[in-house]
Amino acid sequence: MCGIAGYFRLNHNRELDRDLITRMVNMIVHRGPDEFGLFRDADCVLGHARLSIIDLSTGQQPLANEDGTLWITFNGEIYNYVELRPELEKAGHKFRTKSDTEVIVHAYEQWGVDCVKRFNGQFAFAIYDKNKGSLFVARDRLGIRPVFYTIHDGVFYFASEIKSIFCQSSIPRRLDFKGLDEIFTWWTTSPPRTAFENINELEAGTLLEIKDGNIRKSAYWQMEFPDSYDNTRPLSDWAEELHELLVDSVRLRLRADVPVGGYLSGGLDSSATVALIKRFTDTKIETFSIAFQDKAYDESGYQNQMAEYLGTNHHQITCTYKDIAENFPGVIWHAERPILRTAPTPLMMLSGLVRQNDFKVVLTGEGADEIFGGYDIFKETLIRRFWARDPNSDWRASLLKRLYPTLPLSGARAKFYLQTFYKAGLADIDEYYFSHIPRINTTTKIKDYFTGEVKNQIGDHDSLGVFGSGLPDGFYRWHHLARAQYLEAKSLLSGYLLSSQGDRVAAANSVETRFPFLDHRVVEFGAKIPPRHKIFGLKEKYVLKKAMARELPKEIVDRVKQPYMAPDSNSFFQPDSPSYVREILSNRALESGGVFNPSFVTRLNAKCAKLSHAHLSFKDNMSIIGILSTQILIDQYIDNFKPAGKLGRDAFTTWHDEISETHAKVKKSGS
Repeated sequence: MCGIAGYFRLNHNRELDRDLITRMVNMIVHRGPDEFGLFRDADCVLGHARLSIIDLSTGQQPLANEDGTLWITFNGEIYNYVELRPELEKAGHKFRTKSDTEVIVHAYEQWGVDCVKRFNGQFAFAIYDKNKGSLFVARDRLGIRPVFYTIHDGVFYFASEIKSIFCQSSIPRRLDFKGLDEIFTWWTTSPPRTAFENINELEAGTLLEIKDGNIRKSAYWQMEFPDSYDNTRPLSDWAEELHELLVDSVRLRLRADVPVGGYLSGGLDSSATVALIKRFTDTKIETFSIAFQDKAYDESGYQNQMAEYLGTNHHQITCTYKDIAENFPGVIWHAERPILRTAPTPLMMLSGLVRQNDFKVVLTGEGADEIFGGYDIFKETLIRRFWARDPNSDWRASLLKRLYPTLPLSGARAKFYLQTFYKAGLADIDEYYFSHIPRINTTTKIKDYFTGEVKNQIGDHDSLGVFGSGLPDGFYRWHHLARAQYLEAKSLLSGYLLSSQGDRVAAANSVETRFPFLDHRVVEFGAKIPPRHKIFGLKEKYVLKKAMARELPKEIVDRVKQPYMAPDSNSFFQPDSPSYVREILSNRALESGGVFNPSFVTRLNAKCAKLSHAHLSFKDNMSIIGILSTQILIDQYIDNFKPAGKLGRDAFTTWHDEISETHAKVKKSGS
């Protein structure tokens, strides 16, 4: 995992800023503090901040092909580079490093932009082709590694993080209120939209090519499900093939020239990942986990049980209310968008624990829930579709109580809550977002706090429909579980879990996370598995549990999933809460920000303070976190943004300056 940045001129009459790249790279130094590199000529400037993981001695970037006509800056890993290299050598390509980066360059020479279809990995890269006068930018299939871009004054700017782009001071920094509208509907924007006006995110599984001033984007992959399933194949066969795929996925993701550890939450997914790592090493695995002061969120008992069972050298950090409040502004700085829960904060602390123990790489179980039906939203979908056939049936509605037997309400109140909350939208069974209506209804409460001006600027923007454009041709023929899985992966997985809760909080501490369950082979295989093998009755991830039964203790395999969460509003309304909370939620700050109605927020603040030792409703919790994170974002990126200073030439391991070399040659010749 590294940081990439650069710019490419679309107009040949426009001269490029020669020094901007050093500020852009310095702004994302946390992503790659080991080495820095630069390439620049009259048309293109590339920068790189490296986290050295593969080919530590010769893998510096930006990197070129043999004759210097292709240059790349690359963030991520190509796990199957070992297998691709002999094929490229046989085709006549010469290598001078042992890096996966050089494999990308030669693969592009051999196969053009279709090279991405050959890669098994997580990546974002840009290749400058001097002969063609083109720039080629690509992002991995699931959107694990980020890349953002904008066009300003005849120049195309790109970077791993938006803050790097904002180092160009002439680029306006303004919130995109339609982006906020989408975040407060889906927890994320629908790319290319971001939280900032005219700043774009390259979509997962997408290529971008620039040539002769023209920009062309095209998708090369998306999640697909079949119209029908092979129901003759026994569950045991599905489970066995899944197990083999996961073993190979873990094998590939252990490729590194530095030690690799694992996150261990105590749940099925991370336990399965660490158990499979153990197959490939005779030494103790280093594992890392979060415990919580608030026992409602704590899984440390299961974590310690699994660490003992697997014989790992386990490291654990305990997260308090105060920890969340103090670290929350740092999370927003790295997330670069409002968030609705505090869950990324402990994960940033966890990556800090990894780094403190001199590790750069960890494997994690993220992605299993989306691929194999692990979330309650999938089970809710099955029940709600069944209920929609007879909306007046109390018996059908009562099935929801089986999902939430510990709901902290009396029997009558629990029944009323479940039947009213989940009944909303039953008539919308044919809408593509049917599965997500309960979550959407909870999230959109935040919009009640918008000022009238913000509502006017949002206008008739259809935030509900943003993920409905570009649906696969067969989407409405898919099983309803498949539709829900697709939408969850398209929205929450890429836009939140792999971003605010993934890449950003790991990169904050110079740590690379790897995801065996998001190997595209596993994802594509998972899509073919019949829904009844994913959710059996109301047992989630049934086929995965069967696949991993031989590796794990029964109590871990059979335990009911505990969603990863962290204390939300409680963290910010304690006697020792940091002073910034009061300041940034004050009437003065709210009026200055111009997004939220101060009188409405004041009432919510009072409610949160009054219930600081109890639990707010989900709607109020999301509202206060969404408002607080937006206010912090405004403070950090709109009102008080401070670009990093430029790195000096001595800081760069590699410095390829064809502009300076050309000037030097001209001066020497006396021309």
